Amino acid sequence: MPSYRSHPYTGGQGIYMRLVTKAMIGLGHSVEVLSGQPYPILDEGVGLTKLPSLDLYSYEKPLDSFNFNLFKDWINLYEWFSHLTGGFSEPYTFGERMARWGKNNYSNYDVVHDNQTLAWGLLKLKNMGLPVVGTIHHPITMDKRIDIQHAKSISLKILKWRWYSFLNMQIKVARKLDPIIVVSENTRKDLVKDFKIDPKKTRKVLHGIDHETFKPIKNIAREKNSLITTASADVPLKGLIYLIRAYDTLLKEFPDLNLTVIGRLREGPTSEELEKRGIKEKVKFVTDLSGEEIAELYARSTIAVSPSVYEGFGFPAGEAMSCGIPLVATNGGSLPEVVGDAGIIVQHSNPGSLVNALKDLLNSPEKQKELSYKGRKRVLERFTWKRAAKELVEVYKEAIINANG
Repeated sequence: MPSYRSHPYTGGQGIYMRLVTKAMIGLGHSVEVLSGQPYPILDEGVGLTKLPSLDLYSYEKPLDSFNFNLFKDWINLYEWFSHLTGGFSEPYTFGERMARWGKNNYSNYDVVHDNQTLAWGLLKLKNMGLPVVGTIHHPITMDKRIDIQHAKSISLKILKWRWYSFLNMQIKVARKLDPIIVVSENTRKDLVKDFKIDPKKTRKVLHGIDHETFKPIKNIAREKNSLITTASADVPLKGLIYLIRAYDTLLKEFPDLNLTVIGRLREGPTSEELEKRGIKEKVKFVTDLSGEEIAELYARSTIAVSPSVYEGFGFPAGEAMSCGIPLVATNGGSLPEVVGDAGIIVQHSNPGSLVNALKDLLNSPEKQKELSYKGRKRVLERFTWKRAAKELVEVYKEAIINANG
């Protein structure tokens, strides 16, 4: 299972890598993860082969990472030069390292399950005779559009366009994979539209939720006026700015209302918005939490909010439901599929819609109890990793038959 960045703190793809491999081991399969930095957290029994990148984002300035050893390997030199010029080449260079590694190792495996690297290197493995399946959580074209739209200057828009240049490779590689795993009906629709993928190639396998870690905690009392969200502060896709505007409005009616953000606050639009509204000290940002610590925060809070403009799946929404906390989510991307009738759905990018839904729910303890029960029930019925793993195995079998046919 290749994944160029796999640590859970890097986002949903890292969470997916840990939990899907754990579920596969549970079914009796043997799994090897190929990963660049930051490396994944994996459960006992899951193998890990490290294919280190230059880890250029760990340097404050690109030039600080230069050394003459770069000239010894064209992959390293390409990665460094691309980074220096504003590109993001990690998926490509990871794929090339993987193909190089695969020349001596490909015969040890039955199938490759790619975690959205969509690199040229996958096709090289395919040419060696390995069946290749790809999971696409959502087409990154969505991130690109929203990111460029929110860029404040022409120069920043150009820089964003340059950073997303790896998408050309991903689109072309995706078109050559069959079958392709999509994680929701909405992802399938967007993939067909943006990547021009034949829908007949796609197989929907909904993610699971770690319902054993994210569960109700009966001995923790739920606070009265406390909102919680998981969102990257300055990733426009996650919609935190709209929740902050809604929160500012709600404070007029609920002056003791708290907002906790699981995420890091950096200098940027979110920090500026909080300063402008004079509420920077009221919003609490927390980071580097374990799943158990997040579950405890959910147990204490009144309502969870998923304010995203777009989600390919929406792990935070599912985890909140699994913890039995009432949820307000937007209609961004796949969130309505995940939430169903177990939460309140509002229009994305609309602070007013968030205000109305949160106000009604804050004033309705009975509705809170109803959604708390429905959320946990929905996860247990539809979003277990054992179910997801069994469905994935059927896709693997199909890929193996296709490759040998």
